[in-house]
Amino acid sequence: MPDGVRLGWFTVLVLVVDSSTPAVTAALVEVTADAVVTRAHRCTVDARAHGELLAPQVDTVLADVDARPVDLTAIVVGLGPGPFTGLRVGLVTAATMGQVLDIPAYGVCSLDAIGHPAVTGAPVLAASDARRREIYWAVYGGAGERVVGPEVGMPTVAADRARELGATAAVGDGAHRYAEVLGLPLLAEPRYPDAHALAVLAAEKVRAGAASDPLTPLYLRRPDAVAATARKPVLP
Repeated sequence: MPDGVRLGWFTVLVLVVDSSTPAVTAALVEVTADAVVTRAHRCTVDARAHGELLAPQVDTVLADVDARPVDLTAIVVGLGPGPFTGLRVGLVTAATMGQVLDIPAYGVCSLDAIGHPAVTGAPVLAASDARRREIYWAVYGGAGERVVGPEVGMPTVAADRARELGATAAVGDGAHRYAEVLGLPLLAEPRYPDAHALAVLAAEKVRAGAASDPLTPLYLRRPDAVAATARKPVLP
């Protein structure tokens, strides 16, 4: 039995997952009355293998601390924004495990887990790659709070808005990909949503034993594949 379970109500074991970016992430954290401690962590960057990677990574982090799914008290998942196919892997995993284990699942904007830990007193622009030469972005104030976003659009639009709000740096994989366009100094980390930050941002709900969140994905735009609205004639 893991340490978090032995120590009682004030230390609980929480699973964290995120699949909103090319980084497929699973982690186990202990949430106490005044701290969040990462016990195990796995992250693999592969934009085409979210479905194949996440479940094995969950098994691995549980094994790393000699825990079982029934030892979990809650699940925290990144809500995106992110591409439809990858993002839903993490959300379905969190929702399914929460239902099967009868434990709450809490959602956190994935950009918050990039922007919040990067702030050191001045506003920053956090961005992830949205493809189509666009980025998912948000601006974070000096205390790490989100002041604008999440939005999806051209990097130039995001850069202009970020400067209006006093941003002095940019962070995230999207910022690195469009560094020349953004024209802001880059912060090296975090490049992808940080599992520890996701847990920190959900910690008060975990401590309060709050009910599950709706886990509504932040797609921000319609999926590429849509159902046909009319039948096409077979004959010319």
